[in-house]
Amino acid sequence: MSRLTYPDRQDFPKELREFLDQLPQHAAFDMLSHSQATVEIFLRQGQAQFTQLVLSPRDRELTILTTASATDCAYEFTQHVPISASVGVSDAVRDAIERKEFNAPELPGDDRAIIRFVAAVVAAPTVSDEIFSAVKERLTPREILEIMQVTGFYWSFGRVCTVLDVEVEKDHGDAVIDASRRMQVPAQ
Repeated sequence: MSRLTYPDRQDFPKELREFLDQLPQHAAFDMLSHSQATVEIFLRQGQAQFTQLVLSPRDRELTILTTASATDCAYEFTQHVPISASVGVSDAVRDAIERKEFNAPELPGDDRAIIRFVAAVVAAPTVSDEIFSAVKERLTPREILEIMQVTGFYWSFGRVCTVLDVEVEKDHGDAVIDASRRMQVPAQ
């Protein structure tokens, strides 16, 4: 059982209800809604990660799975199993990440560089020259920064789930990604 009750959407301002109605019902999204002033901004950042990055969807999912594993967030990991499968992450790679075997021999070199980098970012305020050099050889500066932003987003999202004991739900498949693609982006 979660440590906080889930807010009632009927108590939200109309604009927030309309925004949340564009997304699949999601226990973690509901929990985030306690902060009415920030929930849309936070979820829009997540939307951008599914629709606006140069980083490949596969590398994004490696980043999310590694962040979930490194932060012990079963909720995130569960939600991203089908998404990662749909973008080509194999069961063997996903299983190694889940076991926190970030140097596992079954991880291809490019995957290992990303996974080790993300695990190092989660673990400490700096990363070794060896780990940084390996990721820098494979990715552009923009992709490296996008990985760091995805890691930070999912670290924060994961802590909401772990600290508040958000119940692990059956995965939503690609529903969140599909909703992200359909949603209106606010005027700039």
